[in-house]
Amino acid sequence: MRCAITQPTFLPWLGWFDLIDNVDTVVLLDTVQFEKRSWQQRNRMKTSKGLQFLTVPVQSSGRFEQKIKDVQIAEEFSPASILGKIKSSYSSAPYFSNVFKEIKDIFVDTYAGDKLMTLNLKLIEYFATKLNVSTPMIKASELKVAGARGEYLANICLKIGASTYVSTMGARNYLLEDFKHFVHNDVSVLLYEYESPIYPQLHSPFESKASALDLVMMVGPDSGQVMRSGIHVLSELLSNH
Repeated sequence: MRCAITQPTFLPWLGWFDLIDNVDTVVLLDTVQFEKRSWQQRNRMKTSKGLQFLTVPVQSSGRFEQKIKDVQIAEEFSPASILGKIKSSYSSAPYFSNVFKEIKDIFVDTYAGDKLMTLNLKLIEYFATKLNVSTPMIKASELKVAGARGEYLANICLKIGASTYVSTMGARNYLLEDFKHFVHNDVSVLLYEYESPIYPQLHSPFESKASALDLVMMVGPDSGQVMRSGIHVLSELLSNH
């Protein structure tokens, strides 16, 4: 069984969804330390001025070591502000009306003090449905696994019965350093890379790193097919050493 272990980001980009579409199970890594201004609280959308961040403010003062699962949305959170920015950028998109109405319900039902993880999960589940991605998701916090860094990931694989761990290329160096833990658990490691396809997009030139929100707004029911037309490459970790 192949698994991916990835942080539950806010409005993930296509590569995030394509990764989990290529495994049997995804473990949402909610047990690691939250980093302010990270992908957990912001992502990029296409605007007339290029890619710009859409951000959810969080409570971070005095909470330096808080884990992702514990992060709360800050008092200054404004669903109206976020929705206004989305509307401003996508009101002329072909599938704006339906998509906006559906994500509006998610944001309006979110309040200051709510867990950021809860909001992110609702959005992930919504866009996974739009992209026809049905990979089962498990929270790392539910697994009660010990270890640090690569050892922790290898132990998660062992816990859920995964024989192959699929990771993004960005983790290559520390996975090489911690590879012995995967060997010990008899888990092979594959490195994943994704290149987004070019699809119709507002405000040229085309930008490939926008949130999946962009694709769904633009091509609607064809979003999953378009995502899968991108280039994704899997290679063995040690073959890159």
